[in-house]
Amino acid sequence: MSSDYRSIFRGGAAHPLSGATVLQIAPDLEDNALARATIEIAAALTRIGAQPLVAASGGALVSELQARGGLFTPFPADAANPLSMAINVRRLKRMIRAERVDLVHARVRAAAWPAYGATRLTRTPFVTSYLSAYARGGPLALRYSSVMARGDAIILPSNEAARELARLHPAAAGKAHVVPGGVDARVFSPRAVAPHRVQAVRRLWDAPADARIALAPAPGLTVAKRALEAFRRLADAPDAGLAGTRLVIAVDDATQVKAFEAAITAAGLGQVARAAPLGDDRPAALLAASCVALAAPEADLLGAFALEAQAMGAAVVAVAAGAAGERLLAPPDVEPERRTGWRVEGEDPEAFAAALREALALGASARDRLSLRARAHVEAEYSMERLWSLTLDAYASALALHVAARSPAR
Repeated sequence: MSSDYRSIFRGGAAHPLSGATVLQIAPDLEDNALARATIEIAAALTRIGAQPLVAASGGALVSELQARGGLFTPFPADAANPLSMAINVRRLKRMIRAERVDLVHARVRAAAWPAYGATRLTRTPFVTSYLSAYARGGPLALRYSSVMARGDAIILPSNEAARELARLHPAAAGKAHVVPGGVDARVFSPRAVAPHRVQAVRRLWDAPADARIALAPAPGLTVAKRALEAFRRLADAPDAGLAGTRLVIAVDDATQVKAFEAAITAAGLGQVARAAPLGDDRPAALLAASCVALAAPEADLLGAFALEAQAMGAAVVAVAAGAAGERLLAPPDVEPERRTGWRVEGEDPEAFAAALREALALGASARDRLSLRARAHVEAEYSMERLWSLTLDAYASALALHVAARSPAR
């Protein structure tokens, strides 16, 4: 991380990207984590005097992008068939030349293939975003994902993802930049959330007013089943102290609620668990939760929840592998009294259940102390300014690599 990142964004230092035009390519600008990350980096580029462009299919956040200094250009970034990709190579080549783009960042695979072709034709620095999930699957899936290892700089959300990149693509390891995410501590703050917002979330979840909530974000049914298996083990233990506790499986897609409810019934947890949309108010949802369970080993998807939950003071239990586990302080890395959450090794539902039991059993004073530690940890290590700085450092690295390659040998 740049040691002077605060002064860079407060006008106290110049940045190598000042004056550069940077194109980010994202699937869309709907209200989702990827779109918001794209807008945050556009805002950071604006603050250092760079010109941010975003190519995407459009969405509800286009106006927010523009308000924060970014320029939007329509582009079918999610087109994944070979013919569409070939057409997109030509589109991007024209765009790069017309807008005098100095660097391209492709955030998804469907956009990365044409971006790779266009940047090689125009000799433009190319940056990609690599997830742990890209290291899994059969030969065809791995081939499709391999473009994300071809960046001049490769941005990864966790050290776990960096290890997977090095395992599959050893030549790319030296271009890896771990950018573990950031959280806006002004938005994700218990003081910023009025009680009526929490009450609205609890009504959405149909949760009794006095119930403790264990919240399990589930980007897919497999993740939900892991959380249910751990919770079932608690429910089967008469001394688990679960009286008055409800498990909410937070569903990304409201159309999948029935499938998740069927999994709850199959687990025998119909009386104490339910599936429901997370809702549009994530800060309030996390404040409503006594505990947040991140039960996916492929936890790059849940890394943002680990940060946001800590910022809101919720106790977090996460599988150790991936971004979510890395963003917690927990034994053996720190003493128990310094923990900000629980990390569970492997995929052992018994161990996950034991960690959930500890988190839910916290008394008021212990919970208060954990909440203060967790928020301080996020503010110190995962500020938005740090996210901006690490990402822009990766961009500058890619730009410097191209400058060096074009310089005549001495």
